[in-house]
Amino acid sequence: MSDFRQHDRSFMKAIVQDRYGLDALRLEDLDIPVAGGGDVVVRVRAAGVNPLDWHFARGVPRVARVSMGRPGPKPRVRGVDVAGRVETVGQNVKAFRPGDDVFGWCGGAFAEYASAPEDHFVTKPLNTPFDEAAAVPVAAVTALQGLRDFGKLKSGQRLLVNGASGGVGTFAVQIGKSFGAEVTGVCSSRNVELVKSLGADHVLDYNNEDFTQSGVHYDVILDNAGNHPLSSLRRTLSAGGTLVYNSGASMGRIVMAQLLSRIGTNVSSFLARLNHDDLVIIQALMESGKLRSVIDRTYPLAETAAAIAYVEAGHARGKVVVKV
Repeated sequence: MSDFRQHDRSFMKAIVQDRYGLDALRLEDLDIPVAGGGDVVVRVRAAGVNPLDWHFARGVPRVARVSMGRPGPKPRVRGVDVAGRVETVGQNVKAFRPGDDVFGWCGGAFAEYASAPEDHFVTKPLNTPFDEAAAVPVAAVTALQGLRDFGKLKSGQRLLVNGASGGVGTFAVQIGKSFGAEVTGVCSSRNVELVKSLGADHVLDYNNEDFTQSGVHYDVILDNAGNHPLSSLRRTLSAGGTLVYNSGASMGRIVMAQLLSRIGTNVSSFLARLNHDDLVIIQALMESGKLRSVIDRTYPLAETAAAIAYVEAGHARGKVVVKV
């Protein structure tokens, strides 16, 4: 039976999970998805790993299991960021045809095939490898929305990106520069040259300097780390400046930011909302050479649990990708 299933392309390999915990992730044969009327089925070449993957895999915070699924996670296949080649399309799909190379988001990216509505994908730039494209959607859209929608970043303003060498941070530095901002990145010693290579005007090594004590003020601070007291961060803002926490900051500070934002202060937090229009903006930045992915490590599909654990540890430089 096992030999037959290896050659029967009605089945695919996928990472599935029926209970919470990274040790529950396993490689299994599943049916290849069938394209509905407006859906695109993609032969996955690479899938990006995000913090949300370990949150969902572990089922934390536990209160979120109301939406994640009880007693086990739903859907069974993890993974959101995806890049690959179109295999089949539904009868109502207009933008793509089999053979097109695309990237975007879906449910169940850690698999040989994945399916999603047509508007979840855009064409992959020719000069972008599949693994680099798969690293983009969640982190780059998060950076874009944090700076544009919540930070209201304008050309000529001072932007500080705390956690500049991580997944969201590496994209935020580049997007901030594309907006015309003066960008300062904060990272560890080993990542200073990396952040400089992304176009940052200034790079601060947090091992040697505390930016909240430097006396420099910023119009927008995008905090991906949550490792400074809220009071210190607010004192580092210029008059009228904005502090933005993304989902990578600590949960307690996110809750505090949400409370403060409701009473009209200059602090906000957010979770990105993936959408086609913003993915098109990211695609254009990639095609123009203004945005590139930084890949720390790649893992084979069978080692997806190890890839998620590495991201959970919090020391990845840029992104981690599962190659399929």
